[in-house]
Amino acid sequence: MNEQRSRADQRAETSARIVAAAQEEFAAGGWAKATIRGIARRAGVDPALVMQRYGSKEKLFAAAILPAVALDDADTTGHLAEVLETRMRALSPATEALLRSAPTAPEAADALREYLSERADGLVRAWRDDAEGPENADDELRAAMIVSSILGMTIARHLLGLDALARLDRDAVDRIAAPWFAALTPPDAVTTPASGPGQADAEPPRRSRSRSAR
Repeated sequence: MNEQRSRADQRAETSARIVAAAQEEFAAGGWAKATIRGIARRAGVDPALVMQRYGSKEKLFAAAILPAVALDDADTTGHLAEVLETRMRALSPATEALLRSAPTAPEAADALREYLSERADGLVRAWRDDAEGPENADDELRAAMIVSSILGMTIARHLLGLDALARLDRDAVDRIAAPWFAALTPPDAVTTPASGPGQADAEPPRRSRSRSAR
């Protein structure tokens, strides 16, 4: 029994190492440049073992990258300034790999599209739960503009290396981005960001009817 458990543990550890290596490989060059040999080299295993475990580059990509669409709930229902500041600091290897692969891998593009749609739909639901008046016909467009803007700044910061965005700390986000998000948000359902760093991934959203984003 102990021997079987040990083998299972070793198998799980090897699989985790392969997945982590795949995330690094896809993050480094996207789908087009990633290879099974490169992933195996990063993981310290034989390429044949990678193929035995996952069968193809596509299936390994799905195992390593596609779960990144469920990053956190903060994007869905608010804390927009906090989310933006978090995205400017760092990306997980899986998220960076997803972004780099989207232009060349249909699987990544589909996953990213689904992710954005889920976040936008969540914003709309939150706004309509918060609003006292009738539904706003522009809600879906407003939400799509917000999530797309955060995505665009994330790409510019981490993939394109736009220097100015590296200086986008919380003070700058509150001063510049929060009023912008408030302007895009329906006036009767403005969302309030978290009050301190690190809460975007840790707390459920708090909503407010205030007309400012703070």
